[in-house]
Amino acid sequence: MTDVHHLSQATHDRLSAELEHLTSHGRTDIARKIQAARELGDLSENGDYHAAKDEQGKMEARIRHLEALLDRAEIVEASASDVVAPGTIVSICYEGDDEPERFLIGSIEERHEEVDVISPGSPLGQALLGAAVGDVVDFEAPGGTLKVEVVDLEI
Repeated sequence: MTDVHHLSQATHDRLSAELEHLTSHGRTDIARKIQAARELGDLSENGDYHAAKDEQGKMEARIRHLEALLDRAEIVEASASDVVAPGTIVSICYEGDDEPERFLIGSIEERHEEVDVISPGSPLGQALLGAAVGDVVDFEAPGGTLKVEVVDLEI
């Protein structure tokens, strides 16, 4: 399960477009920057050259990340369900806390501003999958075992 990346169709499309842009325009643009910096002379003290090469490395890392993510992507859409599943927004209360917190169960690439994202493969995500409103689940955190109650599900 940890190898699967749960993405909405919109996020999959956005990441595919980003990958296409990086592998075409992005690589061309960075090659131009590197060539222009080379023409400035001595590469050992050429800040433009080193900055362009650093930018190239970061871009290539992002390309590899996107390729791996999209290769193992599973498209999920929130559906009317009584249990927590990938694509669900869940409200939980930690034991001893009165204020619920809202989370989207899915990939960090979903980038929702109104809710934080929990991976279904994380300890909390795994504990929440299949839970219904009113269920109390526990999971192992670095500080020990924590308990949370599912207080609401949204689609």
